[in-house]
Amino acid sequence: MTETNADANPLMTERSEESFPQACTIVIFGGAGDLSKRKLIPALYNLALDGLLPTQFAVIGFAIDALSDEAFRDFARDGIERFSRRQIDEEEWREFAQHLFYQQGDFSEAADYAALKARAEEIEPHFGIGGSRLYYLAIPPSFIETCVFGLREGGLVAPADQDLPFTRLIVEKPIGRDLESARGVNRALQACFAEHQLYRIDHYLGKETVQNILAMRFGNAIFEPLWNSKHIDHVQITVAEAEGVGTRAGYFETAGALRDMVQNHILQLLSLVAMEPPWSMRADVIRDRRLDLLQCLRPMRRHEVDQHVVRAQYASGFFLGKNAPGYRREEGVASDSTTETFVALRLFIDNWRWAGVPIYIRTGKAMPKRVSEVAVQFKAVPHMLFNTDTDHPLEPNVLALRIQPDEGLALRIGTKLPGPKVKIYPVKMDFRYGSTFGDQSPEAYERLLLDVMAGDATLFMRDDAVEASWQWIQPILDAWAASGERWLPEYPAGSWGPIEADRLIHADGYDWRRL
Repeated sequence: MTETNADANPLMTERSEESFPQACTIVIFGGAGDLSKRKLIPALYNLALDGLLPTQFAVIGFAIDALSDEAFRDFARDGIERFSRRQIDEEEWREFAQHLFYQQGDFSEAADYAALKARAEEIEPHFGIGGSRLYYLAIPPSFIETCVFGLREGGLVAPADQDLPFTRLIVEKPIGRDLESARGVNRALQACFAEHQLYRIDHYLGKETVQNILAMRFGNAIFEPLWNSKHIDHVQITVAEAEGVGTRAGYFETAGALRDMVQNHILQLLSLVAMEPPWSMRADVIRDRRLDLLQCLRPMRRHEVDQHVVRAQYASGFFLGKNAPGYRREEGVASDSTTETFVALRLFIDNWRWAGVPIYIRTGKAMPKRVSEVAVQFKAVPHMLFNTDTDHPLEPNVLALRIQPDEGLALRIGTKLPGPKVKIYPVKMDFRYGSTFGDQSPEAYERLLLDVMAGDATLFMRDDAVEASWQWIQPILDAWAASGERWLPEYPAGSWGPIEADRLIHADGYDWRRL
């Protein structure tokens, strides 16, 4: 395991001395679960392989499963071999595996928290860790309150007013399932931790291309002067998943696309795209600007929901090379379910920068391909000179920010076709992360775990932002609950959504982008 070296590691060059990852024990609640195997342990391994982890660290998996340390290491290796972006390096793996431990325990048993504390105190001196701990709640939301109170009562939370040793808590989404339950989760968290100890994670904000939004906007003089209602016609955000509900039916039936994607991922993405320029890159300055944006979303009244929001379910269809069942026929889904697998909506931001600019959002499962994109369409040039043919108007300039899978950005501009006639043809200036930088971008969880170890909360959600997003979503949930609908519009699996979503955007004279 190599020492962290700011000169050798590009991810570290942007960090000040005090924001380097600090020595700590990482305790994964639900350490034998799917998130731990697929994302967290591979992320930690990649950080170690890249020389970004401090040498003084330990990982303790904490779950009800009966595993030994060696069995947990086998579990971790299997996860790395199957899901890591980097292949196993035997020498590095042997070193990394020595830092992995497992403690069996029941989240609701006080004695098991005492045993966890004793195990951590036994392990930490071997690695020179002075008692600082990072707890990752990779657990169902129903266990959050149980675990945070268990940590507090078990003496596993350091005082909030001391720098070292520190305690930091990472909480996975969803934070609640409506405004009232989100407030309840926040009250439970704040009863046991100070706000600066809490890291509400949204992995979308850790994606390299999402972080690039700020760099693109505020690091280039050509964009920010145009980033307003005088020059921008409308914005489209698409987050599409090719897979159906799969094995997540139990969770998805209680969530749906609005809660699962719009309330957190998409609104957080929108806040970065549309927020005002921050005066500093400090965490709370960035988070204040994101909150300001969320608070500027035009409230959606119940009677307006049908006018601005479309929900639907995927029906049977043919995609990914095979016949696919409709949502109501998926295993674990109720035969009369009204859980939406697709949402399209139109919203407005009521501030001076964005006044009158419509924002169109669509997200769904069982769509033709996996793609996430923000497209900013600029206003058309005047109907003179090159745009005089009203039957065949010039295509407007579009800046497309591709978040996944083909990370990068593209700018569509008009240029003259070769030849004697003056004819304008749209071309694309294209930047791709893979071809420009060669190496594969770090996974979102790698960046986010590194930030928590460094105490940098920039990419994490604060309690007020969580509640602001739920406050905007709540009228839509209330309107749907009051409608009593027993059947939702459908779209064939493998298509881009229902006809109702097309009508929503066509009503304003636009089309959804072809992706």
